[in-house]
Amino acid sequence: MTAPSEPNPSSPPPPGAPGASAAPDGGGLRRTLSFRDLIVYGLLFIAPMAPVGIFGTLQAKSHGAITVVYVVATVAMAFTAYSYAQMVRVAPQAGSVFTYARVGLGEGAGFVAGWMAMLDYLLIPAVAYLFSGIAMHALVPSVHQWVWTALAVVVTTLLNLSGVRAAAVVGFAVLAMELVVLAVFVVAALWVLATDGAQRGWSEPLTGEGAFSTSAVLAAVSVAVLSYLGFDAIASFAEETTGGSARVARAVLTCLVAAGVLFAVQTYLAALLAPMSAAELAAKPAEQGDAFYTTADAAVGEWLQKLVAASKAIGAAFAALAGQAAAGRLLFAMARDRRLPGAISKVDAGSGVPRRALLGAAVVTLVAAVWAARRDDGLDHLSSIVNVGALTAFGLLHASVIGWFWVRKRAAHPNLLRHVLVPVLGLAVVVAVIVEASGTAQVVGAVWLAVGLVVLAVQYGRRKGGAAGG
Repeated sequence: MTAPSEPNPSSPPPPGAPGASAAPDGGGLRRTLSFRDLIVYGLLFIAPMAPVGIFGTLQAKSHGAITVVYVVATVAMAFTAYSYAQMVRVAPQAGSVFTYARVGLGEGAGFVAGWMAMLDYLLIPAVAYLFSGIAMHALVPSVHQWVWTALAVVVTTLLNLSGVRAAAVVGFAVLAMELVVLAVFVVAALWVLATDGAQRGWSEPLTGEGAFSTSAVLAAVSVAVLSYLGFDAIASFAEETTGGSARVARAVLTCLVAAGVLFAVQTYLAALLAPMSAAELAAKPAEQGDAFYTTADAAVGEWLQKLVAASKAIGAAFAALAGQAAAGRLLFAMARDRRLPGAISKVDAGSGVPRRALLGAAVVTLVAAVWAARRDDGLDHLSSIVNVGALTAFGLLHASVIGWFWVRKRAAHPNLLRHVLVPVLGLAVVVAVIVEASGTAQVVGAVWLAVGLVVLAVQYGRRKGGAAGG
């Protein structure tokens, strides 16, 4: 793939062109984030050790070919990353996919994209907070997990309210910690492999147990791509980045590649050391959730198991910090475009962040996370519905590339490969993953979409009535 093409300088600016849409109170977001800060936010949201929680599930689904699963998933998500990189150059604004669909497909499609992305941007942090609460409760059982969950929400919300730069600095420290823990795991795993050898064949994470199964790998990919949700949050900070939209586009692609490499390395090593085969994991679903921790304990020792668990507890909370920040920017952008109440479109003069939008996102996330933490089946309920919204928004993102560059001819030289084939392939991946999603997720996604369409119809009726009255 070549670099994303720049928008045609001679074309009129899209609705809400960069620099033309300050908050109604005259304030605007501050450009303080560097390229490194963008990578920090992206990797924090994704989490460097995201495969830990679903390692056993993917091993079972792929018949042991888990590393190939993450390689294929990285390639699959590269189509979405590339479409983001294209559109952030067209409209480098805080609204991300809401803005891209609006300029590429029209106002209605933009609202639907933002509405569907909102579902995930509000609930993905809730799941991450819940993971943090569960992990901390395991380390300190005397404190209920809902208390840890609520504490994580409060701490990270305060950091987000203090300013995007301050949150990025603390986030960098947490990300560094996570990478150090991952490095410790890699070094320890290599040491065990060098001294004691592997529990599995050296090619098994690539070929699987027995005959390679393409269908099994693809079924696992439909789950693995969900590990990548979050790299797209980088685009939400387009108005707070120094260096222009090209830096944001490069950060989106860099973050995806970095995550793919980290995921492939850790799953390859863990698969070689796993005490249970993929067939055994498939026969014992209850063992799948702890498979990575069990591997660390059996191969290296309990100290590594606890280290990884503690890292996940802290990392999950700060993954939620990045998600909450992205959710706040999305709410801010939709309110600025009068698609949500205008009161949340204001930027705080002191911190330079959309304080009301962040607080609104935090309240919704807190309620969802604490509710789930107080239920035995809370994690299952939340986890089953956090994906369809983002995937639907991704689909509209790909369509917006085609709409802007090819249908509307807003580029100087539209390219069949970059502006049609790549987004079509990306759209095909998104549709395939939605089809593989759980029935609960599909129903919740459909209901949320229906509510959004009603809201859109009401807004359209009000605007039409206002225009007629004027």
